[in-house]
Amino acid sequence: MSHVAIIGCGIVGAAIAYELSSVPGLQVTVLDRQPPAQGSTGAALGVLMGVISQKVKGRTWQLRQASMQRYETLIPELEILTGHHIPFNRQGILMLAFENDDLDSWQNLVKIRQSQGWQLEIWNTAQVQSHCPQLNPEKIIGAIYSPDDRQVEPTALTHALIAAAQQKGVMFKFGVGVEGVESMPVNGSNRRYAAQIHTHRETLTVDWLVIAAGLGSAQLVNFLLSPPDQASAITLTPVLGQALQLRLAGTIGNPDFQPVITGDDVHIVPIGGGDYWVGATVEFPHRGEVVAEPGLLEQVKQDAIAFCPALAQATVVRTWLGKRPRPERQPAPVIGKLSGYDNVLLATGHYRNGVLLAPATAQEIQRIICAT
Repeated sequence: MSHVAIIGCGIVGAAIAYELSSVPGLQVTVLDRQPPAQGSTGAALGVLMGVISQKVKGRTWQLRQASMQRYETLIPELEILTGHHIPFNRQGILMLAFENDDLDSWQNLVKIRQSQGWQLEIWNTAQVQSHCPQLNPEKIIGAIYSPDDRQVEPTALTHALIAAAQQKGVMFKFGVGVEGVESMPVNGSNRRYAAQIHTHRETLTVDWLVIAAGLGSAQLVNFLLSPPDQASAITLTPVLGQALQLRLAGTIGNPDFQPVITGDDVHIVPIGGGDYWVGATVEFPHRGEVVAEPGLLEQVKQDAIAFCPALAQATVVRTWLGKRPRPERQPAPVIGKLSGYDNVLLATGHYRNGVLLAPATAQEIQRIICAT
């Protein structure tokens, strides 16, 4: 048996554990200082903007497409295995266009998506009003509707992934932090091999180490690169996001058509009945610190009310926030082998697309391990 240790159990770490649980000959252990889905996963809205993304080629599109395809099989697969209900909105995403937007520029993307086997539609104002009468038509000049995009409840999905992986023999250890990693040179070369993980409870001998710890990944990576290797080190900037849950007496608009509605980077996410998630802010650190600004969350709420006036009557049920890991000096996400190591894999730095890209990330980690 080859022992794979995964550090971090947000949506990415849990997805990797589940995919690896089906590989014969692997023993998988997941470690996390906190309970699952406590970091950026717990703060995410779960809006899966794949087809409606402007990414059309290369790695960024390939990851999105792989994830969208996997989600269609993953959700029913997990629900059958675990008996858990995973809220999964299959009614698509409606992206609103306003006065300064150029709807004609979307025509090319529609053609590209059709050639790739995906559907996108450009709606005029009459179509928007017909399908979503709750929207304020004053500034809306049309919309792009993506019926193939989805939204999933991130925490419920993470717990289902864990439950399914546990059924297949994966060991999860929460409240356990990594205090050190012991490595050794490979055949006298400059390359190294992570051999043991030290926690306050035990020492684990490993064949593979997967770092999927979100913002905590940078500290682990830089520890492994001792003495420091500036070319291989990673820097993850915390970008804070705030969101809120609003409650109305009942569903607004057409109860049979409740897609995610997004406009000017503000999402309105129906979660059942008269409840809606609204978010999220994008707040960068100032002088090294990132502190939630209440005024920015209020602005997001007012922006949502501007194009969906019924939300003005809603009660705020709760607010929440989280920090997303944004890589510096390299594109997001960071997936692949850590430079200088034969058996350390990175699966981190997903920034705002951790939930979207978790399935494809898990498939890529599985591919690397199985190919070796």
